[in-house]
Amino acid sequence: MVFAVGNMPAKAALPRSMHTHAGYARSVAGGSGKLGFNKAIAESTFCNKKVKTCHRKAPVVRAVIEKPLMETSTARSVSSSIAAVVLGGGAGSRLYPLTKQRAKPAVPIGGAYRLIDVPMSNCINSGISKIYILTQFNSTSLNRHLARTYNFGSGVRFGGDGFVEVLAATQTPTDKEWFQGTADAVRQYAWLFEDIKNRVVEDIVILSGDHLYRMDYMKFVEYHREQNADITVGCLPVDYERASDFGLMNIDDQGVVTKFAEKPKGKELDAMKVDTTVLGLDPEQAGKQPFIASMGIYVFKKSVLVDLLKKKYPGSNDFGGEIIPMAAAEGQKVIAYLFNDYWEDIGTIKSFFDANLALAQTPPKFEFYDPQSPIYTSPRFLPPAKIVDSSISDAIISHGAFLEECTVDNAIVGLRSRIGKNAVIRDAMLMGADYYESDQQRQALLDQGRLPIGVGDNSEITNTIVDKNARIGKNCKITNKEGLEESNQEGKGFYIRSGIVTILRNAEIKDGTEI
Repeated sequence: MVFAVGNMPAKAALPRSMHTHAGYARSVAGGSGKLGFNKAIAESTFCNKKVKTCHRKAPVVRAVIEKPLMETSTARSVSSSIAAVVLGGGAGSRLYPLTKQRAKPAVPIGGAYRLIDVPMSNCINSGISKIYILTQFNSTSLNRHLARTYNFGSGVRFGGDGFVEVLAATQTPTDKEWFQGTADAVRQYAWLFEDIKNRVVEDIVILSGDHLYRMDYMKFVEYHREQNADITVGCLPVDYERASDFGLMNIDDQGVVTKFAEKPKGKELDAMKVDTTVLGLDPEQAGKQPFIASMGIYVFKKSVLVDLLKKKYPGSNDFGGEIIPMAAAEGQKVIAYLFNDYWEDIGTIKSFFDANLALAQTPPKFEFYDPQSPIYTSPRFLPPAKIVDSSISDAIISHGAFLEECTVDNAIVGLRSRIGKNAVIRDAMLMGADYYESDQQRQALLDQGRLPIGVGDNSEITNTIVDKNARIGKNCKITNKEGLEESNQEGKGFYIRSGIVTILRNAEIKDGTEI
């Protein structure tokens, strides 16, 4: 049996079995029925099994109308007074080797997206159209993706003043240093905020390029303005178990931040308890989550930001650890804004791996598609995925993938992936490939004793991230059989961190290899 999956990455949540036509309907709609046709197709398929004859009723389709991004001239003028700065991050050493040849925000996620798509899409969905991205390390692929995906052209959609500009670390006659931290990166381009084209900008939203969440930044800014705050810090409610992993804040009964503590423990942790009902939690949830943690996203009054960076603290290089705590201690009005929804910091190999596999769960904690606030990415115009006689369970299958007589369970299968016969992919993430190889090219490589892109026949891959364009031969077994926590084997094409195997980009893993 051959079946094709539509242009969005397909999500399969069926038990392991041969797929029927009804299974096809569930795979396309992800089992959720959100697209309006899942139930109708399933009922029509099973109709003849229930009785010999039946009368079909016209299915009820409830359409979700996508709201226009900018509804009125008032909304447009409000958004024109806001600019966003997305921080491209440092060297991304905790995500290495995924950051060996790419910036952290350019790391692929969810089969068809990149991390940078999250803050960019949140900005667009919030009506914020003036966006700067600060980059420093391995920024080539990030720049390419931004240029292909977020080219606003003439700016007609946003009233003519929208833009996306990449600001790279650079040396000038007055500044010979690269970015020394989050605050220093913004400081080196602070002159832009005073430039004539930003004369109407009143507030600056500072964002990170390596978080996974969906948020309306306009509400964030509106709260900042209602409170007449100098700085507003996005924060999460957290429980005892996770509290020590974050920078925590204390607030008074008005939500004004009074104290900061970086990853406190013991008595210091107990001292950071707050009454989170002040920020809108109900008493039951507030009892379970008595701490608030910084999300690493901020809103600054433009005048305050420029003054802090250039005049008050010209030698301080970090927002969360230096600038904001010092500003609060010296009397600036720093307010906490509660975000009580899914949020994940994709800063380490383990958190990245776990967040990806969680996308394939049913129901997932986070979905990239939402009709009123979708996550955008580069339009690639790839064909639907093709799956031949395969067993698929709890998986996301991306555009252009080809799976033949294989088993995929709890996995992400990326763009243009090839999985051979009798291969088993379980608890794994395949990032896919940047290009196709034709059947003739694949055969020519095999004739030369080399390997084509993809996973070969009879191979087993578990607890593994396979980076782009990797070539895995036949009869390979990649499972971290020795249970190693850390092992640098870049010369052999793989790296183990936190017990998770990463097959390097462009690596070749020979037939019969066991890892």
